[in-house]
Amino acid sequence: MSTTRRLEELGLKLPVPKEPAANYANCVRLGNLLYLSGTVPVLPNGDVATGKVGRDVTADEAVVHARLVGLHLLALIKQEIGDLDQIVRIIKILGMVNAVPDFKEHSRVINGCSDLFTDLFGARHARSAVGVGSLPFGISVEIEAIVEVK
Repeated sequence: MSTTRRLEELGLKLPVPKEPAANYANCVRLGNLLYLSGTVPVLPNGDVATGKVGRDVTADEAVVHARLVGLHLLALIKQEIGDLDQIVRIIKILGMVNAVPDFKEHSRVINGCSDLFTDLFGARHARSAVGVGSLPFGISVEIEAIVEVK
């Protein structure tokens, strides 16, 4: 089944890709690899989800935010290569959670993105999930990815 059709089946829509917030590229292609910069959770209304997880944002809300980051990453991939069916596999993601110091559920939060990618592409990917003291613009979750394409 095509990735686009699978997204529709899951009732998911890709957001409009956000432009880089500073002097960097959202995506750099090297051969058949895409290196995607850390990106943000784009809410359905186009706003960006912010807040410190464990204080302003619950762990369950942060899981949803991580899934939204996954959708934003897919939108950036589509912008770069034109067709999500050109994705061979997700190789690795690095997830960062803007959390209070005693928060311990970073892995569960980043599962929001990992579960989306596994639902869409089948194969599991390598991953890191870390907690950080802050993220740009106060976003709750930031995720970067390495993706193999045709």
